[in-house]
Amino acid sequence: MAPAPAYPSKIVGIGRSFRDHALELDNPVPVAPLIFLKAPSSLLASGGTVVLPKLSERVDFEGEFALVIGQRLKSVAPEQALAGVAGVTLACDVTARDLQKLDRTFARAKSFDTFCPVGPRLVTDPDWNELELVTRVNGEERQRGRALDLIWDFGELVSYVSACMTLEPGDLVLTGTPAGVGPLAAGDRVEVVSAQIGSLDFSVASEESATDAAASEK
Repeated sequence: MAPAPAYPSKIVGIGRSFRDHALELDNPVPVAPLIFLKAPSSLLASGGTVVLPKLSERVDFEGEFALVIGQRLKSVAPEQALAGVAGVTLACDVTARDLQKLDRTFARAKSFDTFCPVGPRLVTDPDWNELELVTRVNGEERQRGRALDLIWDFGELVSYVSACMTLEPGDLVLTGTPAGVGPLAAGDRVEVVSAQIGSLDFSVASEESATDAAASEK
């Protein structure tokens, strides 16, 4: 398992930043970026295993670009924001969809251990306008999205977040997912792939089997 490309003090997510994803879940297209937080303990390096918790009956994949902050940013202007970004990597914003619908906030649904696979590497000088990702589950393409399809560009997203919280070096900003999200099952293999970044991949296991595997290693 490769090391994670960042060890953040916080993981900031942006919801519904692709118009088609908002519509596929019957949500209104937001008039401003929708911010939520994932616990840093949800971080998982590429090659790891996402564990499906017993508390949830539906856990979804959401392939995304993830920006790694390179310097402290507070109330930075959109046109200056990318200068403070160390680079870009890939992430999967794993989400307990049933719990998300029950709760007033997204925190519980987004923050289970292993719910933030990130990797495989940090690209420090990408062609921002050419970034594209594909999510595959068991080899089948399920999502495809381009940076140019975002409602707000990367600089605007970082600027918006920095207006309410100081971003520290190593922090992650997950920039939102395109349409095509769907449920995960134990035994699935997921890849989030970008020509510029590489392939973030992970397996999926039930909480019971993950617990049994951990016990057998002792």
